[in-house]
Amino acid sequence: MNHLKLAASLLTLTAAAPALAQVPLPVVPLPVVQAIGATAPTAQGGANGVVLLRHPTEPGKSVIAASAELAGLELYGLDGQRIASIPGGEVEAVDARDDGSRAILAVLDSQGGRLRLLARDWAGGQVAAIDAKPLMLGYSGEGLCLHRGARDGSLYAFTMGRDGQLDQWLLFPTADGKMDGRVVRRLRLSSEAKYCVADDASGALYVAQAAVGIWRYDADPEAEPVPVIVDINRLGHIAGEVGGLAIVNGGKGADYLVAANTDAAAFNVYDRSADDSFLGSFSAGTVENPAALFGLRAPVGPGLPSGGLLIADDRKQGAHSKMLSWADVAAALKLPVGVDVPPVAPSKLALVHATMETEPVDHDGDAADDPAIWVHPTDPAKSAIIGTDKKGGLAVYDLSGKRLQFLPDGKMNNVDLRGGFKLGGKTVTLIAASDRTHKSIALYTIDPETRLLSNVADGLQPTDLSDPYGLCMYRDRRGQTFVFVGDPDGLVRQWKLTATPAGKVGTQPVRDIRFGSQTEGCVADDETGALYVAEEDVALWKLGANAKAGSARKAVTRVADNPALKDDLEGIGLYAQAGGKGFLVLSSQGNNSYAVFRREGDNAYVGSFAVTANGDNGVDGISETDGLDVTSAALGAGLEGGAFVAQDGRNIAPPEHQNFKLVPWSAIAAKLKL
Repeated sequence: MNHLKLAASLLTLTAAAPALAQVPLPVVPLPVVQAIGATAPTAQGGANGVVLLRHPTEPGKSVIAASAELAGLELYGLDGQRIASIPGGEVEAVDARDDGSRAILAVLDSQGGRLRLLARDWAGGQVAAIDAKPLMLGYSGEGLCLHRGARDGSLYAFTMGRDGQLDQWLLFPTADGKMDGRVVRRLRLSSEAKYCVADDASGALYVAQAAVGIWRYDADPEAEPVPVIVDINRLGHIAGEVGGLAIVNGGKGADYLVAANTDAAAFNVYDRSADDSFLGSFSAGTVENPAALFGLRAPVGPGLPSGGLLIADDRKQGAHSKMLSWADVAAALKLPVGVDVPPVAPSKLALVHATMETEPVDHDGDAADDPAIWVHPTDPAKSAIIGTDKKGGLAVYDLSGKRLQFLPDGKMNNVDLRGGFKLGGKTVTLIAASDRTHKSIALYTIDPETRLLSNVADGLQPTDLSDPYGLCMYRDRRGQTFVFVGDPDGLVRQWKLTATPAGKVGTQPVRDIRFGSQTEGCVADDETGALYVAEEDVALWKLGANAKAGSARKAVTRVADNPALKDDLEGIGLYAQAGGKGFLVLSSQGNNSYAVFRREGDNAYVGSFAVTANGDNGVDGISETDGLDVTSAALGAGLEGGAFVAQDGRNIAPPEHQNFKLVPWSAIAAKLKL
């Protein structure tokens, strides 16, 4: 088509556009799914939240729990008749999780501005408060949902507020059988959110931001807090505000998210197995003002053989909850009804808690990176942790986490230390750090009395690397001390460290080792002469630490071959024991875990562990770890078996700059049966 004909065609289409716009689009009626039952109206107030307490052995004895505002929480049988009322402020929302012999209920009391915890005994049906203390929100609560973490089995509550607050609480048992809670993560939305739902199996958290749409987060408190849009107002399949959310997991090909498309008087269904793609909508007949939803695929009594969908109908008069058969919904939308999916098996990952965390580093963003543990020669309790701030310097902390010193000497990336160095007529511990500001090796000694560092470099010690990155030290059997420094291009260079007559330390390059891609974490075994280097996306390599060992290497483990590993491979530490025994600990940054390998033989893989939030002392878990260190030396009471220290890439409780956290080695050894 030439340009004249194309222009004429465009003019014709433009002229015809107004006439075409006047032709009304056909309205396709939504399939209608009628309720099979309803609860009695609430005694007082609206119906904002609803959940089914499914009896674990006799589904026909399941109970519906619903919020009734000033009337508190109400319980109904499957026939809809009210069987109990539990006062408790002004209840706006409720969710529940099975806890073995009982159901744990979390209710949001907007009047008291708090989260309340209850337990309903399966055997007798009694309901009792189990909160160890008032869990105050600090804002006017709007909604909540619960999540049982698949990795650690911990119970979490998400609470939401009128101004876009979204807090994640860790709920944990106390010694007297009650439950306590701590906020472990704070997210933020731009406007009000009232409804959410979390899937225990996949770890997905869905949040309905009323005026915007539906977001999906990772419910793991240590996960990257990046939301993914599922559906959006006006531009997607939502007309106006979005309301309650529910998950109905019928297994592969039948795993659904249901959302109340409030202004359209419809319910949208999304395919969770296809990145939450939109499948269709249905109407629930006489529902006037849908609020919270609750869904399940498991059979519940004779009327709900394939599970059901509960809808809180927050109508002005006679607010109540309706019950829909999920088989009816699936048939109306021509969708597979799915199967009854068994509960998720607990993760086999060993879980431990940190008992100490250091003060946060001064710089924000990705700043803290690598720690080294210094053991005091005579008083183990006076040992220290030396940590890098790769945006500004080097810090020293005591074993309570208090910062003793900060040296703003440059962007220090990695740090390591070795004792037994002869300098100025004394035997000292030498500390080396990779200085990215000056592209050099920074060198210090530590005073055992003050635990303060002093610069002992014989002037600037250049590396001639593009960016000095990873670093570790080595002391051979002849007493010579070396330092390895790697850059992002895969080059690892080895230097010999020598003392000068003036009491300073100089460096002399003695070997280059090339890898195919970026390395950072490394550790040398002084006793065996082995050097371990983590090539981040590829493997953990073992080679000789001696300067004349060449470049021959062997893969201890490869990312592609070990399901426990998820790149990047980052920090690595050595837990050395007598007789050549011990363990290597490797940071598997991509799945927030740490892989353990035997020191001896072929470095067999032992198992992996993760560090999760400690409800007792409020120290959050460790995630996205860059550097770590570990020691078998006793460090005083509680740390007689040594310690593991790692950088926390997301210091979330409370949200602060990054820091370092400590775990007693005895806890790791017990969980992995080392």
